[in-house]
Amino acid sequence: MGQAKKRAAATDGLGHKVLDEVRFLKNWIDKPLVTGAVAPSSPQLARLMASYVDPARPGLVVELGPGTGVVTQALIERGVAPERIVSIEYNGDFCALLRQRYPGVHFVHGDAYRMPQAIAGLVGAEPHPLCAVVSSLPLFTRPLPERTRLLDESFTRMAPGGPFIQFSYALVSPVPHGATRFEIERSGWVMRNLPPARVWVYRRFD
Repeated sequence: MGQAKKRAAATDGLGHKVLDEVRFLKNWIDKPLVTGAVAPSSPQLARLMASYVDPARPGLVVELGPGTGVVTQALIERGVAPERIVSIEYNGDFCALLRQRYPGVHFVHGDAYRMPQAIAGLVGAEPHPLCAVVSSLPLFTRPLPERTRLLDESFTRMAPGGPFIQFSYALVSPVPHGATRFEIERSGWVMRNLPPARVWVYRRFD
């Protein structure tokens, strides 16, 4: 690629980034409890979340709350084939944008907190159809029983040890020990995210 094309591609990428930040801010102002963030996740945070997904593990990867697709992109770069990704987005405008950007990914316009209903018809009849669940939902805006149910519904669709991956800006786990049976792994802080965030990974082995 020539230097002029590289500069044009970089300018186009910067333009997309600015537009996405404007979209996020507008949606956060309109519906702060639904959007949950003032800006898209940083590429560094997205890559960290995707790093906990094993592309060799069979099954679909369900993404909850993809926003403008930063984590979707990181999953594809991680080696997850687009047709293995089922992504549930509540915002209709974001969903339309994502379908244009990532052909091949199954984008569902629906409620990620009602995951079984949203993915019905997209999963097979096998006992454990999911490989991993990757969530960018603002879990702290929901009552603890709803957060617990979301994890339980995810674990029942994954083989033992399958990860539920969640980022958070908080010091404490979005789903505490004792709410349901699982093991927790947490990352260090991603300081290049705005605001700084960390990743929590939940697994059940029985």
